[in-house]
Amino acid sequence: MIVLKDVSKTYAEGRSARVVLEAVSLQVDAGEFVAVQGSSGSGKSTLLSIIAGLDLPDSGFVEIEGRRINTMGERERTLYRRESIGIVFQFFSLIPTLTVSENIGLGLELNSREREIDTRVKYLLDKISLADRRNSYPDRLSGGEQQRVAIARAIAHSPTLVLADEPTGNLDEETESNIMDLLKQLNDLQGTTLLVATHSADVAARADRVLQIGELQR
Repeated sequence: MIVLKDVSKTYAEGRSARVVLEAVSLQVDAGEFVAVQGSSGSGKSTLLSIIAGLDLPDSGFVEIEGRRINTMGERERTLYRRESIGIVFQFFSLIPTLTVSENIGLGLELNSREREIDTRVKYLLDKISLADRRNSYPDRLSGGEQQRVAIARAIAHSPTLVLADEPTGNLDEETESNIMDLLKQLNDLQGTTLLVATHSADVAARADRVLQIGELQR
């Protein structure tokens, strides 16, 4: 499903440079649930961003389902993400001018699956316990509620791959468990591949494998 080979990334910081990833190699099988752990600033978010094609590596390559992501054009990467990848950002990235329902249904709309929106959004609102907030805007929600909406939006179009950056970081223990139940259901019943960056021991305990990002680097 996912193959990374010798992926490196360096960011300029003034006159100096900071190496974030150095020769990372990784393979994730289709339908696998893999948790990635590491200290803050160790490159977990950058790793997910590169796999999603939101950022490009300085060297090495990324393949998803046999397709070389880092050699695609920007439009091709965008279309591939829209159809096949669900992304849970650490800072939500909800669209402020759209309601909860509209944010969740956006991926379906972009993929011309309008007929599925009402049914799918209703199902997910029930799953994340926010049916009563369907017409609210993001600025009226708590951080935990926004996180739940972001997760529902990421999985609404039933992607083959979900990349999640600290998906339960703003959630209480009960809600974290409910959200992980939902993601695990996708993994078990639909074969969705999950790659999750997390500090949570409880989230990591549900994974098929737990990888330390430092051990992936040369």
